[in-house]
This record gives sequence, structure tokens and C-alpha cells, in this order.
Amino acid sequence: MVDGMVSIIMPSWNTANFISESIQCVIDQTYTKWELFIVDDCSTDNTEEVVASFKDTRIKYFKNEKNSGAALTRNKAMREAQGEWVAFLDSDDLWMPDKLEKQIAFMNTHGYNFSYHEYEKIDEQDKPLNIYVSGPDLINKHKMYNYDYIGQLTMMYSAKHFGLIQIKDIKKNNDYAIRLQLYKKDGTECHLLKENLAKYRVRKKSISHDKLIKKLKSHYDLFHLCDEKPALIAFWYACWNMWYGLNKKRKYEKTSNS
Repeated sequence: MVDGMVSIIMPSWNTANFISESIQCVIDQTYTKWELFIVDDCSTDNTEEVVASFKDTRIKYFKNEKNSGAALTRNKAMREAQGEWVAFLDSDDLWMPDKLEKQIAFMNTHGYNFSYHEYEKIDEQDKPLNIYVSGPDLINKHKMYNYDYIGQLTMMYSAKHFGLIQIKDIKKNNDYAIRLQLYKKDGTECHLLKENLAKYRVRKKSISHDKLIKKLKSHYDLFHLCDEKPALIAFWYACWNMWYGLNKKRKYEKTSNS
């Protein structure tokens, strides 16, 4: 494990139209001690060619032998990580240039092992949707089971403290599953850095546009299959979680004119 190093996990599947910009925002970071693991889940577009155009030796590219889904793809990248810190950036999202520098300083200053920050939403053409997303100042285990307030592109954790994180093969909510694993290992608290340091891209085929029943099923699978809760308890958590999701939108998602 390399002190001060940030291992950045970037799964990819058919994001050739976006991944160049995502890689570039990592290269543009004011904090330069990082390694970027891109794991391509058998893309059928020219993702591999786009990644190959970047000659930075800090970028490590892997390609799955067969399509494996986001959970196993992230697991593969996390097994390769050598950094003291682990951060996540999907291959269509963006970071502000000082994201790593400010988040690491925030965690080192306060002695935190787990943190997240605020972000904004953009569309597929990089246009702002004027939606700003925040969250609770502190998220303990109880709050994390109520709802996943943490955007995947905003979280960072100490690999020294938590060790290797691996999750079960679930098709949706696998980013939430990572955070539940952190809480199961330690019962830690996640702290909010109150600054917008990222841009989350809303795409037309995103899971966020799934219908209600599909969302309920994906939450049930998370708690039952991945978190190993009994069926009735998993169903209760799934329903409770979705209710909290509505409350989260009202409380923590603000438009530019609200």
C-alpha cells in the first residue's frame, strides 16, 4: 500500500462518447499522486481505442473476458488498488480539478476514514440541469440503512482502515453495496465535505428512470442477497429505503431557483 496514493476505480461499458472527458478530469487533478483503474466490461464500441489514446502511465486498463456486470467489474479494479485512499468515478461522470486535493485534506485534517461531498447534475451534452445535491453532515450506520445519501462519484475511504472491499454479484445498487460493506466492517461514520466537487451525468437509460416495481426489486435484492438480511426484513428495508428517497429529494436536492 502506497501512502498518499489515491486508487481511482472506473468501470466502463460502452461509454466511448464520455470516457475521454472522464479520464481527462482525472489527469487535470491538482493532486497528482493517483492511479486510475479502468475495467472495461466487454464494450462493443471503441472504448478501448479511446483509452489507448491516453499515454499517462498512471492509467491501468483491464478488459473482462466476458461481460460480468458492474459489481464484479468494480471488484476486479479494487483488487488491483495499491493506494492508501480509494475513490470512484464512473466513466461518464466528472470531477472538479481540485476534488482529490480538497477531499484528502479534509480527511487528513479531521482524521476521517470515510467521506463524501456535494455535486451537481448535468445532461448527456454536459449542460447543467441546475440541480445541486447535498446530504447529511454525518451518516452513521442507521442512516445508511435508511437511505444511500452518498453519490458514488463523491465517496472516498481509507484502504488502510477498511482493507479490501468486495461485494456480491448483484446487477443494480452495487455502489450502495460497497458502502454497506464499509459499515459492516467498522460501523464507521461518513462525513460531508460541503462543497460541490463533481458532476453527475443523467442519461436517458439510467437506473434512476426505472419504474417503481423494478426499483423496489433492486433494493430488495441488495438487502436480501448482498447484505444477507432475511426476506421479510429485506422487504421492510427496501420499502423504508424508497420512502426515505422521496424525503431525500425534498431535503437535499435543490434547483438553482429554490
